[in-house]
Amino acid sequence: MGKLSGITVVDLSLFLPGPMMTVMMADQGARVIKVEPPAGDPAREQSPFDRYDGAEQSVWFANLNRGKECLALDLKSDAGRVQLTEAIRSADIFVEGFRPGAMKRLGFDYDAVKAIKSDIIYCSISAFGQEGALAHHPAHDMAVQALAGFLAVNDGPDGTPVVPGAPSADMAAGLTALSATLMALVARDRTGEGAYIDCAMFDSLLPWCAHTAGTAIAGGKSPKSASQRSLGGAAFYQVYKTSDGKHVVLGGRELHFASNLLTALGREDLYDHAARDAGEQGELIAFLRETFATKSRDEWVSWFKDKDVAFSPVLDFREAFDEPHVAERGLLVETEDGGNHIAPSIRFLGEDWSPGAVPELGGK
Repeated sequence: MGKLSGITVVDLSLFLPGPMMTVMMADQGARVIKVEPPAGDPAREQSPFDRYDGAEQSVWFANLNRGKECLALDLKSDAGRVQLTEAIRSADIFVEGFRPGAMKRLGFDYDAVKAIKSDIIYCSISAFGQEGALAHHPAHDMAVQALAGFLAVNDGPDGTPVVPGAPSADMAAGLTALSATLMALVARDRTGEGAYIDCAMFDSLLPWCAHTAGTAIAGGKSPKSASQRSLGGAAFYQVYKTSDGKHVVLGGRELHFASNLLTALGREDLYDHAARDAGEQGELIAFLRETFATKSRDEWVSWFKDKDVAFSPVLDFREAFDEPHVAERGLLVETEDGGNHIAPSIRFLGEDWSPGAVPELGGK
């Protein structure tokens, strides 16, 4: 029995933000009815594939849709609309991720769904929200990051933005939508009233810059990576290349870390440089670049084992998943037929978890 057992979710979302939100609910015992078009969620066709529940499935799709039920419906047909209406009657939560206006054209906007289930919690996830000049502008994650200012500081040494490694806008929206929905559930227990949630990827991502974009938030100029403490301007929050062409990072700017490392390297004279403002630590950064280039990545890992310094090697995903920490924490779960799931990050003491089945299109 998970924390959300007894809660029913009707989920019309596809791709990433909505499915990420609702798989976290399914992992905690909610009944999630995934409503897909007859052709299915496009994520079903995204490689690579692995074997889940006896069938070849997209790893992406399996990890974001396990434990859900699938209902394949043509919502432009009378039969499809009738089936969706019936599903809504027993639902607590309704999630959709279409562009603004699409649900009204289909006959299932908030007012229409509320008329079917008066206390429904209805969550719309979109790129820029349901209203405003950008509401109908098409965008996926990177375009939202670009317009929110984040891509500008996701840049290389020459200042050119690069494709981000994490879909931050998508994930921020999924987490924000989940939080808002759970808040609405708590409120409904007290008041008996449902709620409408307008969750925008742009709005969800923007607060994530509070620690990096302070000058811009305060009305001034935008920070530049090379002079910002968390974006590349500080010696102890920096990426360094090793002798074998790999990389390591120093990931903690606290001065006691600087003292510990510089003492171990016999360069206590550079300690004061670590206390300087970001952008004024060039001499210290140059020294550390030269130093890290003298050993391989794995040699540095061994060297740092007895040092109290926020240090990490830069691993690729294969190396990361093979780390003992992943096994110790049970973060990668293999099913009996070989399918691999990333375990939920939300787990509770004394409660076991195993991945639910991956739904076939049109069936449970």
